[in-house]
Amino acid sequence: MKVLIIGSGGREHALAWKIAQSPLVKKIYCAPGNPGIAALAECVPLAVDRIDDLLAFAGEQSIDLTVVGPELPLTLGIVDRFRAAGLTIFGPDQKAAQLEGSKAFSKELMAKYHIPTAAFASFGDYSEAAAYVRSRGAPIVIKADGLAAGKGVYVTQTVEEALLALKEILVDGTFGEAGRKVVVEEFLAGEEASFFAFTDGRNILPLAACQDHKAAFDNDSGPNTGGMGAYSPAPVVTPALYDRIVAEVVRPTIAGMAAEGRPYRGILFIGLMISGERIRVLEYNVRFGDPETQPLLMRMKSDLVPVLLACAKGHLEKERLEWHDQTAVCVVMASGGYPDSYREGFEIHGLEEAAGMDDLFVFHAGTALKDGRIVNNGGRVLGVTGLGRDVAAAIQRAYAGVAKISWDGVHYRHDIGRKALSRRS
Repeated sequence: MKVLIIGSGGREHALAWKIAQSPLVKKIYCAPGNPGIAALAECVPLAVDRIDDLLAFAGEQSIDLTVVGPELPLTLGIVDRFRAAGLTIFGPDQKAAQLEGSKAFSKELMAKYHIPTAAFASFGDYSEAAAYVRSRGAPIVIKADGLAAGKGVYVTQTVEEALLALKEILVDGTFGEAGRKVVVEEFLAGEEASFFAFTDGRNILPLAACQDHKAAFDNDSGPNTGGMGAYSPAPVVTPALYDRIVAEVVRPTIAGMAAEGRPYRGILFIGLMISGERIRVLEYNVRFGDPETQPLLMRMKSDLVPVLLACAKGHLEKERLEWHDQTAVCVVMASGGYPDSYREGFEIHGLEEAAGMDDLFVFHAGTALKDGRIVNNGGRVLGVTGLGRDVAAAIQRAYAGVAKISWDGVHYRHDIGRKALSRRS
């Protein structure tokens, strides 16, 4: 069969890497792809928001399965368009993608279906939002309602910081259309975890637990990013908590979406805050996580393609997942200055040396080919992912790979996986 992957980041490289292992697959295309993906797939110069062109390409090439990586084309309705043309595509339709497309919508869904989350209120007016913040006090969380590439969340420690965040979003228009409304919510303390589940709209197939690292710098300091590293499994999600997350969060979410006339097919990505035995939802995402996909797929023993097809076609009930009994750790190597301004075009050294290491894979995210050389071409550039018998061994393997790679201004965190180590000890 022929598979088209839409996207160009580390998540899409991991998907291409895993899908290429399937005996069902004869040819992979990726639009637009990157130099790492090009080793596994034929890259097509089509941006993820060029829905008409992507649809035409899939039809011309008789694509058997399209897998959508990023959220933007999902919220633009790519799944609706492909399905209407009789093409098989993995991901939620436009109505279901609103679960990530609007934080206000998702919070209202949680409230209606009694899914545990933080107290919240939504505003489109600065003065009303400011009055609410003053009445609630700090710390408090301010979120742009729409898609902001993982950067529209402000965890503020003072009322003054919160008011400044409101001004940036609602008055200054920092996030454009995504910031026409804000969600103001209670600050939650605890440890974050990422939880994923495949679904065909009725049946649910949960994945292994994972933990992301959002902050730019060590010790969870600095601004939020799209993610600076991840590992799986995540010991903060105990077997008992795993079962509760499925029962108290995943199932009511899928049932609630169906009841709202928005049946959800694809992968549901839930950001959680865990404090002791208490579980609360931070946010929903309607696609594979990045960088969580990298360690998850490194650990997945099962063929991914039958699961993707079963979700897309509404027949997930017979599918099962098997996992390697190892830990995987992904360390993101980023351009200096990320998530703020950074310089691009620096040659990346050491990729061949890292590629020669066992139990390690370097997933490309923000890279480009320039005059025959691979250069940094984005904020998050590489996801160096190591496997080990336990978290300590996986951390050692990932950072041994990181040590082989360099470019001018490279930045990465030095503490990915440390929380899992402290829990194991």
